[in-house]
Amino acid sequence: MKEKYSSLRWDEVFNYQVTEVPVKVVSKLMVLVACTMLPLLASAQGRIAVVNLEEAILQTDFAQQRLAEFEENEDFKADREEFESLRTELEKLAQDFQRDQAAMSEDQKVAARQKVASKNADLEYVGKKLQSMQQQNAQLVFQELAPKAREVLRDIIATEQIGLLLQQQTVIHADLGYSITAKVTDKLNQLPAEG
Repeated sequence: MKEKYSSLRWDEVFNYQVTEVPVKVVSKLMVLVACTMLPLLASAQGRIAVVNLEEAILQTDFAQQRLAEFEENEDFKADREEFESLRTELEKLAQDFQRDQAAMSEDQKVAARQKVASKNADLEYVGKKLQSMQQQNAQLVFQELAPKAREVLRDIIATEQIGLLLQQQTVIHADLGYSITAKVTDKLNQLPAEG
């Protein structure tokens, strides 16, 4: 009986070696081939990049010049001066209130708080107006340069062999090496100026 047991055991070992080893070798070869093919497949697809097109456009020399010209506009300058004046008045009112608060009656405190609140509301209104004017101007510059930027983007996509291009704002994380925003700005700056 011991012989039968030992011969069965040898049969198991022999069968294991004969049937199982080629399967392991083949599976290892398949894994090795797959690992070597992945980079080739990835490069065939093209590289991945991100771009912030708005930033690329607004950082161009042309856009910076247009934005500076806008800020020299009389209406914008007048609103900015009004904003600065209101901010100075508000700071003075707040300092006066802090200094004189102990000597004020309740009615005077209420009147002073109302005056501060009124100045603060005026300041917020003018600030929002300035911000809105700046955003509208930036949007106009963006719309003006967007067609050129799309052409430049197509060129960069072709020359850099980009297979996937994402808006930088929608990406959770991307190293700077993935960003082509500066390249787009540089190419836009290289375009001839239109008179």
